[in-house]
Amino acid sequence: MNRVLIANRGEIACRVIRSCRALGLETVAVFSEADADALHVELADRAQPIGPASARQSYLNIDAVLAAARAAQADAVHPGYGFLAENARFAERVLADGLIWIGPRPKTIEDMGDKERARLLAKAAGVPVLPGSPRFGPHDVSGLESEAERVGYSLLVKAAAGGGGIGMQRVDGPEKLAGAVDSTQKMAERAFGDGTVYLERLVPKARHVEIQVFGFGNGHAVHLYERECSIQRRFQKIIEESPAPGLPDETRRRMADAAAALAAQERYAGAGTVEFVVDAESGEFFFLEMNTRIQVEHPVTEMTTGIDLVELQLRLARGDDFSELTQESVAPRGAAIECRIYAENPARMFLPSPGRLAIFRLPEASVSVRTDTGVREGDQITPHYDPMIAKLIAHGGSRNEAIARCLEALRGVAIEGIHSNVPFLIRTLEHPAFAAGDVHTGFVEAHRADLLTA
Repeated sequence: MNRVLIANRGEIACRVIRSCRALGLETVAVFSEADADALHVELADRAQPIGPASARQSYLNIDAVLAAARAAQADAVHPGYGFLAENARFAERVLADGLIWIGPRPKTIEDMGDKERARLLAKAAGVPVLPGSPRFGPHDVSGLESEAERVGYSLLVKAAAGGGGIGMQRVDGPEKLAGAVDSTQKMAERAFGDGTVYLERLVPKARHVEIQVFGFGNGHAVHLYERECSIQRRFQKIIEESPAPGLPDETRRRMADAAAALAAQERYAGAGTVEFVVDAESGEFFFLEMNTRIQVEHPVTEMTTGIDLVELQLRLARGDDFSELTQESVAPRGAAIECRIYAENPARMFLPSPGRLAIFRLPEASVSVRTDTGVREGDQITPHYDPMIAKLIAHGGSRNEAIARCLEALRGVAIEGIHSNVPFLIRTLEHPAFAAGDVHTGFVEAHRADLLTA
């Protein structure tokens, strides 16, 4: 493996380039017409155009991406996250073209991408699973009402073919059920090409805690401890941290063991994340889903373990020896917090804020502060892609120290020309409930008046 094509853009493309360079691997960037002058294009050794600004016609265009790989004579493909990262068909096509796929086997991606199948596999591995329903396809909702009664209200309507909170809706009673299912099916069809949905019991005060795993593809896997991802807006994460505050050690251990057992059962290969919902009142935890890729929030784990997860992905793909990576060798230290910086306006329902980055300055990186970005001052933030423009990650000997360093770093961010969520992030970290570790997925809504002050 000598030349890696990165089938992605922005921050994650720049991130993968960094680890490739550390291993002496050449990189190939792909870019749409909107990204011709993007930072990831500048940083890569080579670059190939793949189509118009529309993601569907460029970054989601399998034929265009594979044509770029052939043109650049790449011998491996790293999908990053989003776009094609959890597309089993793309992984199959990469392998069929004789290229190295930097990720789990296509069958694993397919199994875990099918949420009902994933739940069954989790049960088989002894992982607790929330009550849920069979799948309901478009125009096929017979028995919907009785299944909803069995699952119990309040419940969530979720897309069976994808995650990230896309299309997810809360339903508190039968009168809103049919409308929520219909709209979620339509959104799932647009986002994933599959309008199938299912119902899942809603935990009233829930925490979102995930376990980072790394599998060797041979039935052996290790975990790299947990990340707390409960601070969310529109079911999407905005602040992540490790360790999870106030989580009992026994619960932490059982979740980590369950995640590693699932990865081992599936002969998982590479970096993945097993996500859980934790009942903040009872402490019970339940399997949510498994993401078969690197996560946006992976730097939190890297900062607390000192392990480069992208480098591990690359080394596994090229067949390196991993005898030194054992569960006993993974030792977390201190605490880390990641804030996602978005070009968006929190005061207007977090609507994206495209425009030119007239000023864009991040604090200087250090041992305890890290910034990952895919944009520069003067760049145009387009409406075509996700509005995340940077991630700021701070490490400290304790959670309080990590929060203090994160706040200091956020106050050093300068952004003009667009709206950003930086003031919102600062108010969240300063909030007494956050400082006390009273985090849950309804945190932003519960404290909206404090967090969205003009």
